[in-house]
Amino acid sequence: MKPTLKPGLSHSKKIAVDESRVISFMGEDCRVYATPRIISDVEYTCRNFLLEHLDPGEDTVGTKVNWEHVGPALLGAEVTIAIKLVQVEGRRVTFEATVDDGADPVARGTHERFVVDVQKVRERLLRKKAQRG
Repeated sequence: MKPTLKPGLSHSKKIAVDESRVISFMGEDCRVYATPRIISDVEYTCRNFLLEHLDPGEDTVGTKVNWEHVGPALLGAEVTIAIKLVQVEGRRVTFEATVDDGADPVARGTHERFVVDVQKVRERLLRKKAQRG
């Protein structure tokens, strides 16, 4: 990890709520941003932000999500994902995150990631794969 990775850093990203991000069981005219897609979008926003502060060969994996979906974002809305790095504890990093659609809050919570050496993780995964046959 680079020394630039410090609590207090923040970042935001705008995302269009498209067809791939919505549920449909409320009816075609009431399609809204699905909770699992919100979590995925927040995770990738955090990961991509962290890549700027990592050394070559490092990446991060998600380890914890504590999430509250508090309001709908309709199909076609533009949402803003805002993240703030609140803790760096060794290789463990914790973010606070919010999602809003410009008018109302959509979701909020925390997300934890762990910085890993990609090659070491690959080796461990390949050993596990070989054990399974």
